[in-house]
Amino acid sequence: MELQNKKIPLEQFLKEREQVLSDWKTGSSPELNLDHAIAYSKSLPESKNLALLLMKAKKENRTLVQPRAGVPVLEQHIKLLQHLESCGADVLPSTIDSYTRQNRYLEAEKGIKESEELGRALLNGFPAVNHGVEGCKKVQESVHAPLQARHGTPDARLLSEIILASGWTSNEGGGISYNIPYAKSVPLETSIRNWQYCDRLVGYYEEHGVHINREPFGPLTGTLVPPSISSTVAICEALLAAEQGVKNITVGYGMGGNIVQDVAAIRTLQIMTERYLKEKGYHDVFVSTVFHQWMGGFPENEAEAAGLIAFSSTVAALSKATKMITKSPQESVGIPTMEANGYGVKESKYIINMLQDQQMVDSEKLRIEMNQIEAEVTCLMTCIYGAGEGDLAKGVVRAFEQGLIDVPFAPSKYNAGKILPARDLEGNIRILEFGRTCFSDEIKEFHRKKIQERADFQHRPISFQMTVDDVYSVGLGKLIGHKK
Repeated sequence: MELQNKKIPLEQFLKEREQVLSDWKTGSSPELNLDHAIAYSKSLPESKNLALLLMKAKKENRTLVQPRAGVPVLEQHIKLLQHLESCGADVLPSTIDSYTRQNRYLEAEKGIKESEELGRALLNGFPAVNHGVEGCKKVQESVHAPLQARHGTPDARLLSEIILASGWTSNEGGGISYNIPYAKSVPLETSIRNWQYCDRLVGYYEEHGVHINREPFGPLTGTLVPPSISSTVAICEALLAAEQGVKNITVGYGMGGNIVQDVAAIRTLQIMTERYLKEKGYHDVFVSTVFHQWMGGFPENEAEAAGLIAFSSTVAALSKATKMITKSPQESVGIPTMEANGYGVKESKYIINMLQDQQMVDSEKLRIEMNQIEAEVTCLMTCIYGAGEGDLAKGVVRAFEQGLIDVPFAPSKYNAGKILPARDLEGNIRILEFGRTCFSDEIKEFHRKKIQERADFQHRPISFQMTVDDVYSVGLGKLIGHKK
């Protein structure tokens, strides 16, 4: 069947569901009966529902704090989340391991056993499918805050079934954002169709009175991604999700480094997501935003890393994002200890609380940046719908095939990989090489002028070396890269 942006008929969804639940032994759990799962979710207190918490936080103009975290052994994972909750986390994660992300459940099973035997984590996350509904319920019932699954899975159908049946009320990802930055050889048609199933499942829960939050992965590759590229992907995934019945969507953005551009990006993302949803007939979808602390290379020095976390938190607070994803001062080392992760939460929460009642002053620079992002997103969205002859799902696949939209540094062979970003003189992320992207001549001229200003000031030629310098600059203590 050809991919299209149409809600999956119930009969077809239920038939596919039989196959999905047969993929691994935990899929046969009687607790995955939809009537049973929905009744269980309805029995949970509202305070454990992230969709409701986000609505409340947005109304109160408050930014929620959420770390990343996940270990393979169930008891240790619960201990980790309880510690993060005690440090002030408003939302708790379960970062899923890499084997589960690739549906390699047998290897994940071995990783759990070896981790238990050796007394240390041999997987880089929590293998929720292997722990099944029983284990995931234990996690949910051991904490007070809402739970969200965070992963990177092109095919998250079984994972989604298990977490929702366990009372987790949010699932991160999408058919674009959990493919292009994460996988090499998964066709977009396949991942988009898989995530249509995940969203149809959420829609089923919504139809039966259970509110579930969905969150496209905003940062993409996390390195010098122009705001218009990440925003366009987020808007596309929001529209694809809404077609399947999702009613609560959090669109995200990864910190770029220039305060004005970052605030402009979050504000514009909120406005344009709501605008496109309404234009396409989705009038009852609640939209919130999430700001990801710096996703690029971190300083090796923990004090400097803590400073970068505080800087990130300041920008998130000023942007009035509904939620912020935190980092730890051990980011450059690898997976942080429980204590270091909690340190990042405490530091972030302190800054958020200090700045809760402060506003980013409107300025001409802010308006110019918002208008520029809006023009670029509009251009990309027009190209995507044009490529699909009005069908968004088809348009996304064809636009990536033709390079009309392109994500920098992505591993997917279905991404053109021709676009190159670089910073301008003020540290804004601009585009140095456009590849085959469909930006207008006016937009291209804007970026070229900004890059040229930097080149003139630094007395250097415009070249790929600018991009290289910018990739490493923050880890070395500067926002803008300089000649060696």
